[in-house]
Amino acid sequence: METSRRIPLTDGAPTVGECRDRTAAVLHEWFGRDGGTERAAVDDVLLLVSELVTNAYTHGGAPYELLLDRVGDRLWVQVSDTSPVRPRPHGPHKAGRPSGHGLYLLERLADAWGWVPRGAGKAVWFEITVLGGVGPHDGEADG
Repeated sequence: METSRRIPLTDGAPTVGECRDRTAAVLHEWFGRDGGTERAAVDDVLLLVSELVTNAYTHGGAPYELLLDRVGDRLWVQVSDTSPVRPRPHGPHKAGRPSGHGLYLLERLADAWGWVPRGAGKAVWFEITVLGGVGPHDGEADG
């Protein structure tokens, strides 16, 4: 089973919805859609992909790649953009604001997140556990 999917975002300007739809298709292929807890984790992934791509357009220039990697029941997602500026909150989180929730959501929903320089820009990433996933080595004895 394939455990990595690289989705170039350079063919025109992909919308946030297109990135979310492509991610949903990969998650369905990798994890299926079998239950409430799993569905909640998938919904969290789709929300965070939307936030990363939106933030890339808003603050980072142009997103040019979405990368999904799977190890067992864990998913690692990375969005690369053309700006070298690190992501940072613009003041304390205020729930009543119409925007400015992306990094707060990453903190709350992801198991871990961060950023790394990539080329002339950066990649913002997050890790999350998608419950119910069966990895390529699950069930095998370590040896």
